[in-house]
Amino acid sequence: MIPDRPVVISCGEPSGIGPEVAARAWAMLAGEIPMVWLGDPRHLPHDIPHQVIDTPAQALGVNSEALPVLAHTFAKDVRPGIPEPANAQNVIDVIARGVDLVRSGEACALTTAPIHKKALKDGADFAYPGHTEYLAALAGVADVVMMLASDQLRVVPATIHIALDQVPLLLTPSRLRRVIEITAAGLQTQFGISQPRIAVAGLNPHAGEGGTMGREEQTWMVGLVREMQAEGYALRGPLPADTMFHAAARTSYDVAVAMYHDQALIPIKTLDFDRGVNVTLGLPFVRTSPDHGTAFDIAGKGIANPTSMIEAIRLAYKMAQK
Repeated sequence: MIPDRPVVISCGEPSGIGPEVAARAWAMLAGEIPMVWLGDPRHLPHDIPHQVIDTPAQALGVNSEALPVLAHTFAKDVRPGIPEPANAQNVIDVIARGVDLVRSGEACALTTAPIHKKALKDGADFAYPGHTEYLAALAGVADVVMMLASDQLRVVPATIHIALDQVPLLLTPSRLRRVIEITAAGLQTQFGISQPRIAVAGLNPHAGEGGTMGREEQTWMVGLVREMQAEGYALRGPLPADTMFHAAARTSYDVAVAMYHDQALIPIKTLDFDRGVNVTLGLPFVRTSPDHGTAFDIAGKGIANPTSMIEAIRLAYKMAQK
């Protein structure tokens, strides 16, 4: 147990639903998990009590009565649903500050609220495809893996934020090997699964069907799986992706490695849309995030569902205790 360190929640894009779902999550979890919100207090819903503190340690004495807040002043106030370019650098700085708090040991884990990548690029020339890549740069690690997790399914896309026509070019044996290695290590160290069972999806329909629907499975994927099996990895595949995600199939593995973004995210969002959590494996600290975006269309209306944020905070705290 880690009773003396809270989970730090970065505010994300303040014009979206991030501040709202974080505040609602605190209201649900205040008696269960210590946490601290990092952002501008002006952006929080007015009906949620909060208290500005100076250090994460002070959150422990505040958490049960009010949302503890580490204040980070933003350039501008916000209008729900309309990102303010002047705030873009503040959003980026909050992420970096949250990483510093976890790496220094002041917080036990980082849960990040959604960002809006176009808003960051327009307002601050953000150079990264997304949260995951920026966190890897801050941590100084070359390779990280994005895992989506819920009680029903864990899935990893081997390629993430790239166009579909680029997938066969970037999906190389060395890349897939590294994704599998990081996934296995993360399940061992942060989830306590000593020998993770990993199902590897094929790239092509029906996993290529013997080469009639694509050649990648035959030319190198089968060989890589057999090679890693010989090294002690509990792998199966490459498997037809269209038969990997029904209930009986999911009992046979701890995580599925998919070859591209939608092959991974469609099944988990179909199975458990509200409870899916984004986990970054390969970082030297625990990071989770709700598996949804900024939802500008409903921001400020008080109707955003906090379930994914609640699950992200719970999972972060659980992983930190491993």
